[in-house]
Amino acid sequence: KPVILVLNEGRPRIISNIEKQMAAIVQVYFPGNFGGVALADIVSGKTNPSGKLPYTYPRYVNALNNYIHKYSDEQVNPQGAYDYSADHNPLFDFGFGLSYTTFEYTDLRVEKSALSPDETVKISVQVKNTGNLEGKEVVKVFVSDLVASLAPDVRRLRAFDKINLKPGESKVVRFEIPVSQLSFVNLKNQNIVEKGVFMISIDRLQQSFNVTATKRF
Repeated sequence: KPVILVLNEGRPRIISNIEKQMAAIVQVYFPGNFGGVALADIVSGKTNPSGKLPYTYPRYVNALNNYIHKYSDEQVNPQGAYDYSADHNPLFDFGFGLSYTTFEYTDLRVEKSALSPDETVKISVQVKNTGNLEGKEVVKVFVSDLVASLAPDVRRLRAFDKINLKPGESKVVRFEIPVSQLSFVNLKNQNIVEKGVFMISIDRLQQSFNVTATKRF
């Protein structure tokens, strides 16, 4: 018989030793007095779930790296006399969440390949419901600063939108992100955007663009 694990918790517990034995996992947090009704609707299929994890779910005790960790926190092939390897291997990534239907992402586009710090990045992506049920999907836009004067985070969530699609329906989702929002605080406590290459990631799709100049805000 299929076994469904219900996580009624305020913080993640380590479930690595039982996770693979579960047919499904439902994270309900602290849902309140009517949480059981909502849970029953999801488990029975009356409601199609669309929630996404607002944090990174750890695989091991004290594996506390989050999704905005530095590149140096994820070394898989270190060289030298000592083993400094660190593995970012969460059980579930930030933003993970399943549905009773499936979605396909295609045709990720960035309107301009080169922008000044005063411009806005205009992004579009096509999302299609490839399953048999109507469902909602959270479209998440991550941006990575590939090279900076201070070690950049691997990626940061910069925009998102939640859309509803019927079976077979597709939609082009558009985002506008000011380049100024991609700034970081430098050693002089200034907000700064540095010239260089940035990477847009939506689902498994990626597109890069260049910031043509450095500017302090």
